[in-house]
Amino acid sequence: MTDVEILVSTTDPDVPLPRYSHPGDAGADLTTRRDVTLAPGQRETVPTGLRIALPAGYAAFVHPRSGLAARHGVTVVNAPGTVDAGYRGEVQVTLLNTDAHNSVELKAGDRIAQLVIQRVERAAFVAVADLPGSHRGEGGFGSTGVQG
Repeated sequence: MTDVEILVSTTDPDVPLPRYSHPGDAGADLTTRRDVTLAPGQRETVPTGLRIALPAGYAAFVHPRSGLAARHGVTVVNAPGTVDAGYRGEVQVTLLNTDAHNSVELKAGDRIAQLVIQRVERAAFVAVADLPGSHRGEGGFGSTGVQG
């Protein structure tokens, strides 16, 4: 497998580049470039200090960190956030503290999310009068879940 080259610039020389913590990881760590305190139920868009240039045919997806979610109830509001190949602004992460009682303090340099780079396809949407059948039929959202 060959690595996909992603061009990165930072807003400050101290901002770390995304990196994978372990061999085989799908997500590279993103960090906050400033201190942030999230009160219970509060959301805030947090800057990472990173700008990226993705090759055509790729997108980056911002995922929550499982440790922050499990220990503190912090998640990414629009998970996964999508960074399109043409976007050149600073990558920012909208975090939400779902804990009902405790604030969460994040310090500059703390890992706040994961960036997953994926190849994506462009679709040609074709209007038709009827869709072909499937094994699910026309069952709606949640129709294959637990029956009650």
